[in-house]
Amino acid sequence: MLPLIGLAQYTDVINSNRPGQSVSAYAVGRNVIQVEGGVFYEQSDHSLLNTESNIWGGEFALRYGLLFEELEIIYEGTYQNQNITYTDFGTSYNLTDFSRNRVGLKFLIYDRYKSEERNKPNLYSWRANNVFQLKNLIPSVSVYGGATFNLGDNPFYVGDPTVSYRAMVATQSRLSPRFVLIGNFAYDRISTDFPELSYIVSLTHAFRNPKWSAFVENQGIDSDRYSDVLLRGGIAHLLSEDLQVDFNLGASFKNTPSRIFVTMGASYRLDLHKDKLKAIDEQNAGENGGAIKKNSMKKKEKKKKKKTGSGAEDIDLGPTKKQLRKLKKEEKKKKKNSDNGAIDF
Repeated sequence: MLPLIGLAQYTDVINSNRPGQSVSAYAVGRNVIQVEGGVFYEQSDHSLLNTESNIWGGEFALRYGLLFEELEIIYEGTYQNQNITYTDFGTSYNLTDFSRNRVGLKFLIYDRYKSEERNKPNLYSWRANNVFQLKNLIPSVSVYGGATFNLGDNPFYVGDPTVSYRAMVATQSRLSPRFVLIGNFAYDRISTDFPELSYIVSLTHAFRNPKWSAFVENQGIDSDRYSDVLLRGGIAHLLSEDLQVDFNLGASFKNTPSRIFVTMGASYRLDLHKDKLKAIDEQNAGENGGAIKKNSMKKKEKKKKKKTGSGAEDIDLGPTKKQLRKLKKEEKKKKKNSDNGAIDF
C-alpha cells in the first residue's frame, strides 16, 4: 500500500492493494499488468460447536489497466485447505476449495486530485501542506461491478448458484502527505440465499524512509451465513519501483469462531504504460509522439510552396553547398585577376 500515498492514477512506483483486503480507488494505469499474491495461515476455533480449525491457503489478484487510465479489470482468488476437528468426538474432516473466486471491473468516477491546482503546495503555509484539514476528507471515488464464481461442489458455499454478483464503492482520501484513508462498501453474493454486506476502513502511513509503510484496517461482515468484525495491521516494503513485499496479521472480535491469522506476500507489475501526451512538434506524428513520416513532411513542404504564391514569404535557409563552392571559385578568380593587374568590370 506504500504507493497509495501518492494519490495518482498512474505512478512511477507500483500501486498495490496489499497488504490488507481494502481496494484502492485508483487503477494501476493503462496497459499495466500487475500480479499480487500471498500465503496465509489461520487458527479458527468455534466455542459453541467445539471445533478447532487449521487453515492454510494462498490468495492472489491479477490486475490490468484496460483501455484508459481510470479503468481496470481484476481477477481475485483465495484457495484454502481447512482441517476441522470436533474436540468432543475426536473426529476431523478436510475442506478444500476456493473461498473467493471473482472477476470485476473498477472505474474511477471522481478524481479528487486530477486538478493541477489541488496538487500545488501552498508556498506560504507549512501547516496547510502538512496538517490535517476537514477538506482532506473529501475522497476520490470509484465503482466496481463483478461476478463471483462457485465452480463445482464448493464445501464453503453449499447451495450457491454457479454465478452470483458483487457491487462495491471504493473511496480514498489523503488526510496529510503521510496518511491515506481508504473505504470500501460492498454488497456481495447477490442473487444467492445468503447475500453479504461488508465494509473495510483502512489507514496507511508512510514513514520518513519512503520505501516503508504501515497500515491498520477494520473489516465488518454481515450475512446470515457468517458475520464478524476483523482487525488487521501490517507493513509493506518497496524493493524496487515494480516490486513490493508485505506482512500482516489480524484477529476477530468474537469466539464463534475466534480467528487469528498471519499473511505474507508480494506484488509485482509489468509496466507497459505509455503516456498519451505528445510533443508539440510531433502532434501529427501518430500515437505517443512517434517520428513524423517523410510523406507528411513532403505534404507540409508543398503547402509552404503554395503559400508563397499567395503572398507568404519563404524562409531563407542560406546558400547551399553548391552555391558556396561557386562563390569561392569566383572569389579566387577575382583575387587572381587583381594580382595580375587585370581590371574587373
